[in-house]
Amino acid sequence: MATPNSALRAVRLGLLMSQDDFARAVRDAGTRAGQPNDANKRLVQRWESGVTTAPRPVYARALESVTGLPIESLGFTGTMPTARVSEDGHGGHDVETSENGIAPAAATQQPEPQSAHRNYSGVWLSRYEYFSSGRDSAFTGQHYVVVLQHGNRLTVRSLPGSSDSPLTMDLEIDGHVATGTWTEQTATDGYYRGASYHGAIQLLVEPTGRRMTGKWVGFGKEFDVNTGPWELVFQNASTNKATLAAYNKRPNA
Repeated sequence: MATPNSALRAVRLGLLMSQDDFARAVRDAGTRAGQPNDANKRLVQRWESGVTTAPRPVYARALESVTGLPIESLGFTGTMPTARVSEDGHGGHDVETSENGIAPAAATQQPEPQSAHRNYSGVWLSRYEYFSSGRDSAFTGQHYVVVLQHGNRLTVRSLPGSSDSPLTMDLEIDGHVATGTWTEQTATDGYYRGASYHGAIQLLVEPTGRRMTGKWVGFGKEFDVNTGPWELVFQNASTNKATLAAYNKRPNA
């Protein structure tokens, strides 16, 4: 029996797209890239039900474009067509593929290590503090975010109803340390007028695995480097439709 791809479904729901909408977005992404595809609702259903465990490269590239996430973070478990790179003995490298497009067994990648075998997927509360020089005051930014884990990598996306400023993070777990990058697109009608900000972040994971605390660093409005505290607090391990709907609101609302 096929295992449902809950990660892909959670990402689609986080984008507030129906299966038809998602298929259309995948087709549009392929057209923009000059690699047309025939994505439709039935194909999305096959992906999410787990019947199809590895999309063809043309679909994988379109999926990454639509979701902003690497294909490895979208819950697909099958082997993707890959290439094997080897030294050619003359200071260069050769690319080898098998006849069916699958890399030879010797090129099989080892699975990424899990951090203490924990799974951090679920809904978390993201909270950070920053100082606004223009308003001469400190503020707190809060989002409910969906965390999806693949190996030791975490992808984080805010639920659209939790804030007018969409937030994304890409983190890598090494023991009890999470390190990565963040991006926030501010609200078009807010103080920062839709400006996009990004930077780096490092968090320490508490032994319970239910709270991460640390610091962010990034450029400010005047292109000065700023920093401040950031924390992620676990809320719910589920990423099903009902759970995401329950948290698709302003924190403390």
